[in-house]
Amino acid sequence: MSLSNITLSAAVRQNLLSLQGTADLLATTQGRLATGKKVNSALDNPTNFFTAAGLDARASDISNLLDSIGNGVQVLQAANTGITSLSKLVDTAKSIANQVLQQPSGYSSKATFTGNAPATGAAGTATDLVNIGSGTANALKGQSLVFKTASGTTTLTVTDVAGAGNVNSISSLNAALSAAGVQLIASFNTNGSLTFTSANDAASQTITNTGTYAAPSATSSTSVDISGGAAFTAGTIVAAVADPVSQATRSSLVTQYNQIITQITTTAQDASFNGINLLNGDSLKLVFDETGKSTVTIAGVTFNPNGLGLKSLTAGSDFIDNTATNTVLTALNTASVTLRSQASAFGANLSIVQIRQDFNKNIINVLQTGSSALTLADSNEEAANSQALSTRQSIATSALSLANTSQQGVLQLLR
Repeated sequence: MSLSNITLSAAVRQNLLSLQGTADLLATTQGRLATGKKVNSALDNPTNFFTAAGLDARASDISNLLDSIGNGVQVLQAANTGITSLSKLVDTAKSIANQVLQQPSGYSSKATFTGNAPATGAAGTATDLVNIGSGTANALKGQSLVFKTASGTTTLTVTDVAGAGNVNSISSLNAALSAAGVQLIASFNTNGSLTFTSANDAASQTITNTGTYAAPSATSSTSVDISGGAAFTAGTIVAAVADPVSQATRSSLVTQYNQIITQITTTAQDASFNGINLLNGDSLKLVFDETGKSTVTIAGVTFNPNGLGLKSLTAGSDFIDNTATNTVLTALNTASVTLRSQASAFGANLSIVQIRQDFNKNIINVLQTGSSALTLADSNEEAANSQALSTRQSIATSALSLANTSQQGVLQLLR
């Protein structure tokens, strides 16, 4: 029999409809309590549902970027750790070079050049290049001395008054040589001739007398050519004599230095994270937003010995005297400055990346909070609603029972 054939009184039907409505509301409230959301599908509230879904999707996309940003932070940390270690290795190399400077001279005697004795000279004031006493002029007067080095040519003329390009005594000559960076020390001989001796720092220096500068050999740190007037067109050159004991010690320090250079190479190669090494020429690109428009690219550097301006040394050619050693120290100091500068650059990049990392975390929280505000239910309110609806349901059930009481009275009459 069809339910439509069942006849209900108006009162019963009204109470039944009220009870059904209450049951629907109770089911909705219980669903909200169970899920914690007041909008569980587009049917509940299309505007809030799709807006919240968009916010959640963006938060998810940004959250996925946090992993790559975190890896980027570690790449920069690895590079910074590598630079710290490289700086310590460079400092160790400096200590070795400074140890060389504290060694005795690597030569038992230094190179000298002695010019010809002038036609007039010998006796007289030992430091006076112009007069030899009793008003007699030295034949050196008016002659020029030409010194050619890797830095250029220095010409000095013997005159009565010392000044720019002019000298009149041993002291003024040595002062002019020092100011010009010519590593020679002049002395006056009893026959009136001049002798030039390599300075202690340039003990391995090669002296020539050809009028043309020639680059030093592998066993000399520097070279100088001396020429000039008649007293200097020809002379006697005595080459430097190496001290085998001192040179053996210096060669040992070359070996220690080269070990440091090897460690610089391997340390730079090992400063990688997840396959990216900013100290080996790699670059790092990080994406900060879900559209890919907000990015940063961190350029890498090559910090092997060549990239730092350093090289392995050769025993017998390097550390042979103070000039050769100071050349190495200069390169090491430049490498230290380069490392500090790059550490500062990476530090600035790391700060930027960490700021964006924190920003992304905060924006994710903002998006998720906004989504929750659109969809989450108030548990206190829904609990109160549930209690009220349960009470209403009980009342509706009782009312429905009362509505059926009149029909039960008719049933009693029929009996």
